[in-house]
Amino acid sequence: MEQEARKEGRPNRSIVLVGMMGSGKTAVGTALAKLLDVPFLDSDHEIERAAQMSVSEIFARDGEPFFRARESEVLERLLSGPPGVISTGGGAFLSEANRALIARLGVSVWLKADLDLLWQRVRHKDTRPLLRTPNPKQTLADLLAKRMPHYEMAQVAVEAEPGLSIQDMAEKVVAHLRAVDGLFEGEKDA
Repeated sequence: MEQEARKEGRPNRSIVLVGMMGSGKTAVGTALAKLLDVPFLDSDHEIERAAQMSVSEIFARDGEPFFRARESEVLERLLSGPPGVISTGGGAFLSEANRALIARLGVSVWLKADLDLLWQRVRHKDTRPLLRTPNPKQTLADLLAKRMPHYEMAQVAVEAEPGLSIQDMAEKVVAHLRAVDGLFEGEKDA
């Protein structure tokens, strides 16, 4: 299937992966970028590089509103560059301004995963500042319920499945992206 993806050509705008922590945005995004022969960019990593501290440290020192403002700045910078695959933090797509920016300069792809799969993936990680609560699974469930209406606004939704490899999920995303008119070089706009 990798040959099929490359045959399509490169995307003419960035693919922006949105979804909950643990949905696979970084892992799938890396594989997707290889399939599409474009760079992979992680907005959280770019924020950490600019701030010279981790997301957790930024949250602790400056708070979530400060972090969200930096996140929007970095997202705009990444979307203004050459097309690539951009992994966003789980809360980035909650901002109406971010959603409009992504719709204007890229294509949003929601990596949709249910609570059990998300919990399986994040329960042993201590790098999730929003889950540092007495009941992290309930916090995750609450975040998912709150964020779902925002994620549903993504231009493309791709359902994650337990047992699906990262590569298979990346190929599934490519298959969904083929339905986006005019996204790949060499395609005619419908």
